[in-house]
Order: sequence, then C-alpha cells, then structure tokens
Amino acid sequence: MVRQRFTGREIVSVLTSMNYTPVDRTGSHLKLRYIHPKTGETRNGTVPIGHEISGDTLRNIAPQCGADDFHAWCRWIDEHR
Repeated sequence: MVRQRFTGREIVSVLTSMNYTPVDRTGSHLKLRYIHPKTGETRNGTVPIGHEISGDTLRNIAPQCGADDFHAWCRWIDEHR
C-alpha cells in the first residue's frame, strides 16, 4: 500500500528539490511556486508546516502540484523524501 501520511516538512523538502520556490508564508502555511522552464506554466501550492498531513489536505495539495494520480504522487513524494 502507498504511504499517504507525510509531514509538511517532508513535502516541502521534496518540492523544493524539484525547483519549487517558497514565495510566502502565512502562519503555519508555506506557499510554493513552480514555473516550468520550457512552457512557462505556473503551479502554486500551499503546504501546512509543523504536523503530519493526511486525508483531504494531502489530496488537495497533490493537484496543486500538477498530479493527476494521487497514489502515484504519494509514491513519488515517498521515493524522493
């Protein structure tokens, strides 16, 4: 079974290693931005920091990062953390 619980720090670590850039922080939420180098497509994601993330919150972060398949995205985060 694919792991579906991550800390915010794990998610941020993987995303920043994949060229997402922190652009703002409001309280415990970090906003990240990715601009595709060839197409210019921009993705914005918000990740809560400081606790374990699962359920609906994790399911909302995945499509912000461009994921079409939630389970594949979780596997990708787990492999790169």
